[in-house]
Amino acid sequence: MSTRDDILALQSSISRSVLGQDEVIRQVLLGLLANGHVLLESLPGLAKTRTVKALAQHLEAHMSRIQFTPDLLPSDITGAEILQQVEGRNQIKFQPGPLFGNVILADEINRAPAKVQAALLEAMEERQITVAGTSHKMEALFMVLATQNPIEQEGTYPLPEAQMDRFLMKVLLTYPKAADETQVLRLLRDEEQAAGKGAESVRLSQETIFAARGEITRVHVAETIDRYLIDLINATRFPADYDEDLARWIHIGASPRGGISLDRVARAHAWLEGNDFVSPDDVRAVLHPVLRHRLLLSYDAVADGVTNDHVLDRLLDKVAIPA
Repeated sequence: MSTRDDILALQSSISRSVLGQDEVIRQVLLGLLANGHVLLESLPGLAKTRTVKALAQHLEAHMSRIQFTPDLLPSDITGAEILQQVEGRNQIKFQPGPLFGNVILADEINRAPAKVQAALLEAMEERQITVAGTSHKMEALFMVLATQNPIEQEGTYPLPEAQMDRFLMKVLLTYPKAADETQVLRLLRDEEQAAGKGAESVRLSQETIFAARGEITRVHVAETIDRYLIDLINATRFPADYDEDLARWIHIGASPRGGISLDRVARAHAWLEGNDFVSPDDVRAVLHPVLRHRLLLSYDAVADGVTNDHVLDRLLDKVAIPA
């Protein structure tokens, strides 16, 4: 089998564990292939945590779960230097925290104070953390999958803009269809009956992920696609050049990191579709999860009930597709 076949098999395996969320699973895999971090948002009980666990169970990788709470400290996730006795002598050694893993489940990340959320910034961007002046590298395969409930929920706090921008994508989970939810009930009954039997699952090696990323770097991007991508980003910064409503809705547009992320995810999407080049459809397919968390809307937009996805829909209508 080819590397792409292995990734598609991984997608199929996860889909059998998380029913009715095929698009979410695909977007999470795009984040994995593009070597980025993903923020999952939904109301409680819509399989955010289950999706992350299913991914980790089908990879040869170590998963760490961090439950974010209001009393969490930065050292609780990064680790700290502690005094240890080695051969009868006292030594200060670094004790790694749960952040040192391959797949990091940051559960309910927006229930923690800003200091703890900020402790993730260096790890997510530089792939290292610094404690007492010493830098410690993260694993070669390192992906943060954070879950959060909508900020309207009690006891939640909005994430800082700098941290939001470090997430490659923000994925929204919705209620499953009635037919899928019926299958969920049956799946959970089967899992209860199979509990303790130690069922084996196929686990994809990290080398396969790295090989896929190598192939994605060779996906061709034409100059016209580059211009289209930058036009979309610039439309969020200078919306008045494109549409009056966009100018009224957008307060702050996407950063250069947004354009870089859009390029990376579009290439991953093209590769997963079996193509060796990026088309406008690839860019349009990933625009919403890549940019929805990078736009700051105006008070007028919020008052009118306009969402980030509505703004991106209008953006796609107004920015010309290259011939």
